[in-house]
Amino acid sequence: METKSWWKKLKNNPLARFGATVLFILYVGVIFADFVAPYNPIASQPNGSLLPPTRVYLRNQGTGKFIGPHVYPTILGPVDIETGNRQAEIDLDRPAPLRLFVKGDEYRLFELTVPYLTEFSLGEAVAMEVDEFNIFKGIPLSRHLFGPVGAATPEPLDADVEAPAGADSIPAESDIVVAVPETAEGAGELTAVQTTPAYFNLFGTDNAARDIFSRLAFGGRISLSIGILGAIISFPIGLLVGGISGYFGGIVDAVLMRVVEVIMTIPFFYLLVTITAVLPAQLGSRRFYLIVFITSFIGWAGLARIIRGEVLSLKQRTFVQASKSMGGRSLHIITRHVLPQTATYVIIAATLSIPSYIVAEAVLSLLGLGIQEPDPSWGNMLSAGTNASVLVLNPWVVWPPAALIMITILCFNLVGDGLRDALDPRSLEEQ
Repeated sequence: METKSWWKKLKNNPLARFGATVLFILYVGVIFADFVAPYNPIASQPNGSLLPPTRVYLRNQGTGKFIGPHVYPTILGPVDIETGNRQAEIDLDRPAPLRLFVKGDEYRLFELTVPYLTEFSLGEAVAMEVDEFNIFKGIPLSRHLFGPVGAATPEPLDADVEAPAGADSIPAESDIVVAVPETAEGAGELTAVQTTPAYFNLFGTDNAARDIFSRLAFGGRISLSIGILGAIISFPIGLLVGGISGYFGGIVDAVLMRVVEVIMTIPFFYLLVTITAVLPAQLGSRRFYLIVFITSFIGWAGLARIIRGEVLSLKQRTFVQASKSMGGRSLHIITRHVLPQTATYVIIAATLSIPSYIVAEAVLSLLGLGIQEPDPSWGNMLSAGTNASVLVLNPWVVWPPAALIMITILCFNLVGDGLRDALDPRSLEEQ
């Protein structure tokens, strides 16, 4: 009955229900990011630097006829010296209809690779060589959730072709395949906008001409999984250490708590800086996963102290003494009888700790210690905000990742507060 009552109370909490729904949509979106994102997140678009969100039209701007939602090839002209703005140039002769489930760049859905160390040496400088092992090659697909279609759209990229390594510069024009309209002989040289494909940039593009929406979808994989990974690693360790310390007491308790106190004195920020300097840059986004994996092994100390305090009171309860008198082993009593009684606190603490990992990733990536370009994350996308001119002239570069971070943290807190209210023993007794 208690299980049904707290679950019913949680479902009847509109704020918790709203937070859980938004988080579900976000996690589904990032899991299927290859399908949801219309473009490669690290591929630059020709003549597409700092484009605002693409305007969608319903009527053909040349003939005035209704043809449904469509976009036009768009570029930005030269900078106005007086205002700092760039005037948009649009090719109204090449409309590109917007459709669902369009064919685009090839990708491998659910591809899973893990890095492994092939060489490690300690000399004047730490040297590491890392390779990748492909666990699952993925499902080869080329369909995307939405995008433009027609002759004005770019040629799809092959899934096995690597994206440009230089994310801070737009690729040369000779490296880009574009759809060029046929012209009569002697009609004159084509302008830049006439040689530019039509793209649908829902949130615009960044300074390297990459689609911001696609980078948000792929960057969410890192930002949203960081917190769960950290909680999965740190909480079981804190539970076990705190449970053993509180249950046995005496010399075991004294030794474990001194270890916990030593771990809590380790400066978290300087440890991250050290790990960042040691790990090789070629790991890409997996580099930060290793950082979180390592730091999570020191993040359990605070939880262990709290669990120890709860276990000290729980071990005097009747059901624990009964299990002892029946010959139950200590580890069995701790894992089967004592620690489950702390589940309420652990669930709430885990839910509320995930936002702290997301914020840590954002701050570290913003400072250049986390995810490095060209790999996307919500944190390193915020680094564009350090440029005042971008904040004033190109706010669409900064606000989408900032809004997603705030919404995600708010939703986790709403779910955590809902769990706290639903699992409150006093509220269960009232039921």
